[in-house]
Amino acid sequence: MKRINEYKKIFGITGELQLKELKSVYRNLVKEWHPDKFQSDDAKLAEAEEMSQKIIDGYHFLVSIAPETKAANLEEYTSTIMESGIEDFQHKGLLLEMTFTDGSTYEYFGVPRSVYIKLIQSDKQVRFAKRSIYNSYLYRKSKRGTLDN
Repeated sequence: MKRINEYKKIFGITGELQLKELKSVYRNLVKEWHPDKFQSDDAKLAEAEEMSQKIIDGYHFLVSIAPETKAANLEEYTSTIMESGIEDFQHKGLLLEMTFTDGSTYEYFGVPRSVYIKLIQSDKQVRFAKRSIYNSYLYRKSKRGTLDN
């Protein structure tokens, strides 16, 4: 959740996330912070390079959790959670990362440690996840196989 709030702050998003608005803000921020606007001896060049990378990372992250993206990928997600077993999972902070037997990995945000412990202790983890995790927490498909926070 910390990462979501950090990226929303960079993009000035306070309400519901809209892709059209996000894209517009992204373009303006990239223009403002592009490192090529600064001279090599300019003290702001390093800051611009760092900010530019944060903007790019934040844009891709926010696109991945946007309602439009989730709606477009709902069929694939539903297929994964209904037909695949859980291969592996990790919990760090409030982030639960699950890898499924079909090879896909999803990150679930805001998952408290108590829910994670119940998942570990459950003798039917897939059933527990279907009831208590899959549609209860904000999620996104992850390209990585390890926690990144």
